[in-house]
Amino acid sequence: MTSVPAASATVKSDLAKIRTDVVGSLLRPDILKEARIAFDDGKITAEALRAIEDEAVRQAVRLQEDAGLDVVTDGEMRRLNFQDSFGASVEGYDANRSTLKVYEQRVEGSAPGQRWDIAQMHHAGTAVSHRRPAKTRLTLAHNIPLEEYSFVSKVAKKPAKVSLIGPDRIAQRFEYESSTAVYRDMDAFLADVVAIERRIVKSLVDAGCRYVHIDAPGFTAYVDEPTMAQMRARGEDPMQNFARSLKAEAAVVSGFPGITFGIHLCRGNQRSMWHREGTYDAIAERLFNELPHDRFLLEYDTPRAGSFEPLRFMPKGKVAVLGLISTKGPELESVDVLKRRIEEAAEFLPLDQLAISPQCGFASDVVGNLLSPDDQKRKLDRVVEVARQVWG
Repeated sequence: MTSVPAASATVKSDLAKIRTDVVGSLLRPDILKEARIAFDDGKITAEALRAIEDEAVRQAVRLQEDAGLDVVTDGEMRRLNFQDSFGASVEGYDANRSTLKVYEQRVEGSAPGQRWDIAQMHHAGTAVSHRRPAKTRLTLAHNIPLEEYSFVSKVAKKPAKVSLIGPDRIAQRFEYESSTAVYRDMDAFLADVVAIERRIVKSLVDAGCRYVHIDAPGFTAYVDEPTMAQMRARGEDPMQNFARSLKAEAAVVSGFPGITFGIHLCRGNQRSMWHREGTYDAIAERLFNELPHDRFLLEYDTPRAGSFEPLRFMPKGKVAVLGLISTKGPELESVDVLKRRIEEAAEFLPLDQLAISPQCGFASDVVGNLLSPDDQKRKLDRVVEVARQVWG
């Protein structure tokens, strides 16, 4: 068990019940993108890039705090992709270092609003962003989430949270069939994943972080027919995968009293595209009851998410954070429509167990979604505006 200060129980209570939230990533400033390309091309040093990243984080924090959000992130300014929280923190994968240009290539020829199925780029396959095998057992080599928190916690006045990709997505992006010389089965692989992620979480807790957010976009795979067909084609049982992932996700966050844990479930977010569809109905009861997380950040910005009815399975004491504000386009949702949507959700879950956030990050990778920094600001402001009108 991890020990935390006695006062942390109060902190957890405050953070577990906050009415506004963010998923994590923000649009990268042009100066940061340009610096990243220069670094990838060997034209500037890591130290020079770090200085520009530092300033981008300061600006990201200022944006969120000026909006009045209850919790802030570093905008994932140091990541090329949100999955770098694990993929770039560990060694052992047969994977390549990525670049900004690789992520631009991944979305060439795409169009906003479409379903996006990831092309397997073997020549540039990065850990977790693509299905990659292991060449040795995974080890924690570069604790990226801790480095991120160590900086953002010093520049933020509001509590800062850190996002970490969860074991469900890591398992789905593991090429186990080519890794049997290293891991005898998926259970052995996930045991190492959970152990590494618990080390990361403990390091964050020890550094003072009181809100850890798990990104788990892979859970909607278990209601998306094309994705389940891919699993079956590999000889997998999707529901066995689901059950295994529930246990692994729970194991990552167990035994940290006083710490607020959130988990984000979405349907993909890449260059204003989506990756999966299907409602929460078939998986909600198990998700909400078998996962010990305090806050469930749920995507609810399009009809692909279905109705709010699955919220009836949410246990007392947990909060459903309604992702009602889209990060995929510039259109600003009206206050009245958002308030009506919250009222609809309150038919299935008490208002005291609800909160509001954007539906996903604004830039799951460095390329970002198709909206402007001003659009982003207006949407963050709208989150707070609605929360104050609904909850006071």
